[in-house]
Amino acid sequence: MSSATSLYLDPSIRDWVLFPISLVMILVGVLRHYVLLLLQNKPKPQTRPQIREQRALTRSQLLRATAAQSPIAPPFYLTISQNLKQAFTDGVYLKDGPPAPKKVTKGGAESDEPEFPQPPSLFSDPSQMDNMMGQFKTQTVVMIPQMVIMGWVNFFFSGFVAIKLPFPLTLGFKPMMQRGISTPDMDTRWVSSLSWYFLNFFGLNGVYRLLLGNEDTGVDMQQMTGMPNMAAATPAVPQDYNKLFKQEKENLEFDEGFYKWIGEDVEDRVLRKYGKLPSV
Repeated sequence: MSSATSLYLDPSIRDWVLFPISLVMILVGVLRHYVLLLLQNKPKPQTRPQIREQRALTRSQLLRATAAQSPIAPPFYLTISQNLKQAFTDGVYLKDGPPAPKKVTKGGAESDEPEFPQPPSLFSDPSQMDNMMGQFKTQTVVMIPQMVIMGWVNFFFSGFVAIKLPFPLTLGFKPMMQRGISTPDMDTRWVSSLSWYFLNFFGLNGVYRLLLGNEDTGVDMQQMTGMPNMAAATPAVPQDYNKLFKQEKENLEFDEGFYKWIGEDVEDRVLRKYGKLPSV
């Protein structure tokens, strides 16, 4: 008789090994979800100067996007474009206000040139430091409970065979399914307690969604495996709106050559449409 059919699993192992490991991991996952919600940094509301800075750039981009078929009459279009270019040059829409003129010495000569404020660096901006600290807190909340549970399983339940899978597996799955058990002749379908921990570790996302609804559990696979999420960990580079406004001014000057009013010759087009004028 083969070892796969002669092996008998004590029901006490199911009650005191299999179920406790799964239950503890589910409860820890739910608790981790709510702890991460408490630790999430709430976005700070933007100030009025910051919103004005962003809206000015958006208004200019919309003006350029409709230049080829603009609904704005030529006098008004040119007025808006000129006002925007002048405001971008003077720094009117900057959140810190227009720069004060300052004497700058160049080659022994003094000239009145405005001094624009420099954008904050990544590590001097308090908001960026808060984001980096939030990433560190998330990694800590995710990794420390998993390390504690793994040590608990390895210390108290080492060497237990917890469950037999109802489907066959190849020998390639044996190191993954029977960690902590040095039995080369055992059927691959038998799962050790330590391997059951790892199966729960990577396979309980569906249970979390069922318990927590459609809410995000707050943890992705990179965070669960201890790998840093580079897209989230990398702080956003603060935008230098002074440079953006200068570039936008050049774009406005360039797109003025493609301006065309959509109402040009509208009378003739309407008359041709209804057959009052011969078509061209």
